[in-house]
Amino acid sequence: MDWRTRSRARDYTGRSAWDVLSIERIDDATVRLHWTNRPYRWHVNDGPEVFAVLDGCVDMHVRTAGGEQVLHLETGDIFHAEPGDEHVAHPFGQARVLVIERAGSV
Repeated sequence: MDWRTRSRARDYTGRSAWDVLSIERIDDATVRLHWTNRPYRWHVNDGPEVFAVLDGCVDMHVRTAGGEQVLHLETGDIFHAEPGDEHVAHPFGQARVLVIERAGSV
Protein backbone atom coordinates (compact mmCIF):
# COMPACT_ATOMS: atom_id res chain seq x y z
CA MET A 1 0.00 0.00 0.00
CA ASP A 2 1.37 3.39 -0.97
CA TRP A 3 2.06 5.67 2.04
CA ARG A 4 -0.05 8.35 0.36
CA THR A 5 -3.06 6.04 0.25
CA ARG A 6 -5.71 6.59 2.87
CA SER A 7 -8.32 3.96 3.56
CA ARG A 8 -11.44 4.34 5.65
CA ALA A 9 -12.31 1.10 7.37
CA ARG A 10 -16.04 1.87 7.30
CA ASP A 11 -15.92 2.10 3.47
CA TYR A 12 -14.66 -1.48 3.05
CA THR A 13 -17.37 -4.06 2.38
CA GLY A 14 -16.59 -7.63 1.48
CA ARG A 15 -18.60 -9.92 -0.76
CA SER A 16 -19.05 -12.47 2.01
CA ALA A 17 -18.51 -12.75 5.76
CA TRP A 18 -14.86 -12.42 6.83
CA ASP A 19 -13.67 -11.16 3.45
CA VAL A 20 -10.28 -9.57 3.84
CA LEU A 21 -8.29 -6.64 2.55
CA SER A 22 -4.61 -7.43 3.02
CA ILE A 23 -2.82 -4.28 4.10
CA GLU A 24 0.74 -5.36 4.86
CA ARG A 25 3.03 -8.22 5.75
CA ILE A 26 5.67 -7.33 8.33
CA ASP A 27 8.25 -10.07 8.72
CA ASP A 28 6.13 -13.10 9.71
CA ALA A 29 2.98 -11.14 10.59
CA THR A 30 0.04 -9.96 8.50
CA VAL A 31 -2.07 -6.85 8.97
CA ARG A 32 -5.51 -7.34 7.45
CA LEU A 33 -8.86 -5.59 7.48
CA HIS A 34 -11.84 -7.95 7.73
CA TRP A 35 -15.46 -7.16 6.93
CA THR A 36 -18.16 -9.38 8.33
CA ASN A 37 -21.81 -9.58 9.20
CA ARG A 38 -21.74 -13.14 10.57
CA PRO A 39 -19.89 -15.03 13.32
CA TYR A 40 -16.57 -16.66 12.48
CA ARG A 41 -15.94 -20.14 13.92
CA TRP A 42 -14.32 -21.37 17.09
CA HIS A 43 -10.59 -21.53 16.50
CA VAL A 44 -7.17 -21.50 18.14
CA ASN A 45 -4.31 -19.50 16.65
CA ASP A 46 -0.77 -20.87 16.58
CA GLY A 47 0.55 -17.47 17.58
CA PRO A 48 -0.71 -14.28 19.21
CA GLU A 49 -3.54 -12.31 17.60
CA VAL A 50 -4.49 -8.65 17.96
CA PHE A 51 -8.11 -7.94 17.02
CA ALA A 52 -9.11 -4.24 16.86
CA VAL A 53 -12.71 -3.22 16.13
CA LEU A 54 -12.58 -0.27 13.74
CA ASP A 55 -16.30 -0.08 12.95
CA GLY A 56 -19.27 -1.80 14.58
CA CYS A 57 -19.61 -4.02 17.64
CA VAL A 58 -18.44 -7.58 18.23
CA ASP A 59 -18.93 -10.05 21.05
CA MET A 60 -15.74 -12.09 21.48
CA HIS A 61 -16.43 -15.47 23.05
CA VAL A 62 -13.45 -17.06 24.79
CA ARG A 63 -13.35 -20.58 26.22
CA THR A 64 -11.51 -20.93 29.52
CA ALA A 65 -11.13 -23.69 32.09
CA GLY A 66 -14.07 -22.14 33.93
CA GLY A 67 -16.38 -22.13 30.89
CA GLU A 68 -17.06 -19.42 28.36
CA GLN A 69 -16.47 -15.69 28.78
CA VAL A 70 -18.01 -13.06 26.48
CA LEU A 71 -16.26 -9.73 25.96
CA HIS A 72 -18.31 -6.97 24.31
CA LEU A 73 -16.07 -4.98 21.95
CA GLU A 74 -17.10 -1.64 20.50
CA THR A 75 -15.41 0.62 17.97
CA GLY A 76 -11.92 1.36 19.26
CA ASP A 77 -11.70 -1.72 21.49
CA ILE A 78 -8.85 -4.23 21.16
CA PHE A 79 -8.79 -7.94 22.00
CA HIS A 80 -5.51 -9.84 22.39
CA ALA A 81 -5.45 -13.64 22.14
CA GLU A 82 -2.46 -15.62 23.32
CA PRO A 83 -1.43 -18.73 21.37
CA GLY A 84 -3.84 -21.52 22.28
CA ASP A 85 -6.75 -19.26 23.35
CA GLU A 86 -9.94 -20.70 21.84
CA HIS A 87 -12.20 -17.89 20.65
CA VAL A 88 -14.89 -16.82 18.17
CA ALA A 89 -16.15 -13.38 17.11
CA HIS A 90 -19.87 -12.62 16.81
CA PRO A 91 -20.58 -9.23 15.16
CA PHE A 92 -23.75 -7.21 15.65
CA GLY A 93 -24.71 -6.34 12.08
CA GLN A 94 -21.72 -5.26 10.01
CA ALA A 95 -18.27 -4.90 11.54
CA ARG A 96 -14.82 -4.02 10.28
CA VAL A 97 -11.94 -5.46 12.23
CA LEU A 98 -8.18 -5.01 11.92
CA VAL A 99 -6.40 -8.30 12.64
CA ILE A 100 -2.65 -8.62 13.18
CA GLU A 101 -1.41 -12.20 13.43
CA ARG A 102 1.21 -14.66 12.29
CA ALA A 103 1.15 -15.11 8.50
CA GLY A 104 -0.79 -18.25 7.59
CA SER A 105 -2.65 -18.37 10.90
CA VAL A 106 -6.31 -19.46 10.95
